[in-house]
Amino acid sequence: MRIGVLALQGAFREHIMMLEAIEVRAVPVRLPEQLSDLSGLIIPGGESTAIAKLMETYGFYDAIPQQHGAGMAVWGTCAGAILIADEVLDGIGGQRSLGLMDITVRRNAFGRQKDSFEANLDIKHLPGDDYRGVFIRAPWVERVGDDVEVLAKHDGAIVAVRQGDLLATSFHPELTGDPRLHRYFAQEIVAS
Repeated sequence: MRIGVLALQGAFREHIMMLEAIEVRAVPVRLPEQLSDLSGLIIPGGESTAIAKLMETYGFYDAIPQQHGAGMAVWGTCAGAILIADEVLDGIGGQRSLGLMDITVRRNAFGRQKDSFEANLDIKHLPGDDYRGVFIRAPWVERVGDDVEVLAKHDGAIVAVRQGDLLATSFHPELTGDPRLHRYFAQEIVAS
């Protein structure tokens, strides 16, 4: 199993370290041709507009949906959740998403940088105690399609969802030191 991490901008190094900690081969992805033999791809948190511009420049808007259609699982965290959503609210003019997941997300829904916070989350399918979510200029999910499973909420707002081989989280699991979500993605989504 090889899982790629989109390495254009954002917290990609931390995702690679988390995957390596659970003994999954992690690959930084900087060009579309590097997607061809991956079982899964993580689109990390960062600045969604910056990542989107770089994705446009390098041709990822065609390559990622094509590889997903060929069986590559995709996980979007924070900005990545915005990028895989079908619809984005409060985006900047002309901001594109990949339209992979049947969800509507609201950009910066929890506030600006100064409003960042951590919270304990009860995430469906994760063993053990609550998961510590790190929210930095985080989106939330406002609408889910019929076949989207809600995995977690914070104060009534949806912050983690799954649709088949797609996963989206509003928070930054790579900043916690807790490998359970990375293991869930690798074992339950990518390997299924």
